[in-house]
Amino acid sequence: MIELLRRFGGKFRRYMVIGPACKLIEVIFDLLTPLVIAQMIDKGIGSHDVDAVVHYGMVLGAMAVIGISFTLVCQKMAALTSQGMGTDIRGALYEHINKLSYAELDRFGTPSLITRITNDVNQVQLAVALGVRMLIRWPFLAVGSMCAALVIDLKLGMIFLICTPAIGLVFWFVMARCIPYYKQLQAKLDRIALICREGLSGARVVRAFVREDHERERFAQAADDQANTAIAVGKLSSILNPVTFLVMNLGVCAILWVGGIQVNVGELTQGQVMAFVNYMTQTLTSIVYVANLVVVFTKASASASRINEVLNCEPSITDGGNQPVALLKPGNVAPVPALSLSHASFSFGAGAANAVNDVTLELPLGKTLGIIGGTGSGKSTLVSLIPRLYDAGTGSVSVMGADVRTWPLDQLRHVVATVPQRASLVSGTIRSNLTWRDEAATDEELWAALDMAQASEFVRNKPQGLDAPVEAGGKNFSGGQRQRLTIARALVGSPQILIMDDSASALDFKTDAALRRAIRERSMRGAAEGGLPLTTVIVSQRVSTVRDADMICVLDHGSVAGLGTHDELYATCQLYREICQSQLRREELEGQQGSALLASAQTAPASVCAKEGC
Repeated sequence: MIELLRRFGGKFRRYMVIGPACKLIEVIFDLLTPLVIAQMIDKGIGSHDVDAVVHYGMVLGAMAVIGISFTLVCQKMAALTSQGMGTDIRGALYEHINKLSYAELDRFGTPSLITRITNDVNQVQLAVALGVRMLIRWPFLAVGSMCAALVIDLKLGMIFLICTPAIGLVFWFVMARCIPYYKQLQAKLDRIALICREGLSGARVVRAFVREDHERERFAQAADDQANTAIAVGKLSSILNPVTFLVMNLGVCAILWVGGIQVNVGELTQGQVMAFVNYMTQTLTSIVYVANLVVVFTKASASASRINEVLNCEPSITDGGNQPVALLKPGNVAPVPALSLSHASFSFGAGAANAVNDVTLELPLGKTLGIIGGTGSGKSTLVSLIPRLYDAGTGSVSVMGADVRTWPLDQLRHVVATVPQRASLVSGTIRSNLTWRDEAATDEELWAALDMAQASEFVRNKPQGLDAPVEAGGKNFSGGQRQRLTIARALVGSPQILIMDDSASALDFKTDAALRRAIRERSMRGAAEGGLPLTTVIVSQRVSTVRDADMICVLDHGSVAGLGTHDELYATCQLYREICQSQLRREELEGQQGSALLASAQTAPASVCAKEGC
C-alpha cells in the first residue's frame, strides 16, 4: 500500500494534507464538547441558571457547525484523492498490461487481471478515502480522550488503562486470523471471474451441449467456496464489536460506580463524571472504529500487493535502445531472405517441453510459406516468434536480414502484419477496426484491403458502408465475415510480411482460393510496379490452402517433419502424405504420382472424403 501511495499519491499530496488537517480541527471540537457539557451541567443545570444553559448550548451549536464545515472539506479532499488515485492506478495498470508480452499475460491470466484492475483497485480506493477521513480522527480522538480523562481524575483514569489493553488483545486475536483469509478471498474472486468469463463468452457452446446445469453447478461451487471463506472472516470479525462494547460498557459502569462515590464526598462534580463517561465512550468507540479500519487496510494491503505484482512485472520482450532497421529497397533485395529461422526453439516456462524445437528455414522475399501439422504441433507458436510476440529461447529469428531482437517493436509489427487464429474485432465501426495499423488510411486504401480480403461485397451491402457499426467482439457478423475483416485490417498499411494463422478456417473453399489468388496478385503487382513483393506465411489445417505455397513446413510436436514443395513432401514425408490422403479427392491422388501412389492411397483411413477438405 505504501508503494502505491509513493507512486501515485504525489499529485494528491496537498489533498492528503488539507483533508486530515480539517479532520483534526473537527476532532479538537469533539474533545472540547464533553468539557462544555460539563460546564453546562455544573453551572447551568446544577445552579438552575437558564442563561448559562443557553450560552453553553449556543457554544455547542457553533462548534457543531464549524466541525461539520471542516468535515465537508475533508470529505471532498478524500473523494478527490481516492477517485483520482483509483483512476491513475487503473490507467497505469491498463497501460502496463498492454506492454506485457504473451508470456506474462499467460502467467497472470485474463480473469485475474480483470479482477485486479476492478475489485482490487476498488479496495485500494476505499482504503485511501478512509485513510484521509478517518486515519487521523479515531486514533487522535482515542488518545486525546484518554489524556483529557486522566487530567480530570487520575483514579478514574486507571479504568482506561485496564480497558484499553483488553480491547487491544481482542483486536490482535481477530486480526492475526483474518489476514490470511483476505488473501484467499481475492484469489477465489479470480476463480469466479474465470468461470463467469468462460460461461458468458462460450454461452452458445454451453447451450449447444446442454451444459447449463453443469455451468450453474460449477459457478455455485466457486461462489459457495468464496462465500464460505467470507463467512469465516465474518464470524471472526463479528467477535470485535460485541466484545469491545462489552468492555466499554463495563468500563462505563465502573466509572459511574467510582465517580458516584467521589461526587458524594465532593471530590468530583456531576459534570466531570459525565465528561469522564463521554471520554470513555469516545475512547472505546474510537478503538472499535480503528479495528474496522484495520480490516479495510488489511484487505487493501492484499489488493495492493496484487496490483504491485502486475506493475512490478517487467515485460520479457522490450526494444529499449533498438535503432530503426533500414528497410529493404526495391531492386536490391535478392540476397536477403524475408524470413529466416536458425535452430529456433521455444518452451512455455522453465522445465516445459519445447513447443517449437530446433526449427531452421529460410523464405525468400515475395514467396509463400505454408505451415501445416496436427493440432498442438506448434504452428501458432512458431509464427508468434516472427513478430516477436514470444522470444525464441534458443536460436534466432530474423526478418529482412535483421534479428527480430534488434527491431523496434513498432517498426517490426508494422512490417509484419498478423491475422490471429481467433478473429477479434472491437466495438466501433468497420472503419475504426480497419485503421488500427494506419489511422491515416484513405477510403480507397480501405476498400482495396476489403477487396483483397473478399470482404467488400458484404460491407458494400451495409447501408452505412465503412461506418457500419461493429458490436463488441464483432458479434453482429458471421464467423467468416469476422475473419475477412481481420484479414483486411492486416492488409491496410502495406505490410511486407503477412502472417495468416489459420485465419481462413471459416471461409468456404471458393472464397479461400479467391483470397489466396488476390494475395498472390498483390505480391506480383507490387514487384511489377517497382515495389517490394508481399511475403506470406499461411498456417492451415487444409492441404488445399497450403499446397500451392512455394515452401511447405510440416510440423510434428514442434519439430520440422518435412520442408519442401507439395510434390516433394508427398513423395518424401509420411506425415504429409497421410494428411493429403485424408483430405484430397481420389482424382487428385491419382494425379499425384501415378498408380504407385494410388496403391498407397488404398490404405488411407476410412475418413477419406469424396470432396476436397472434408
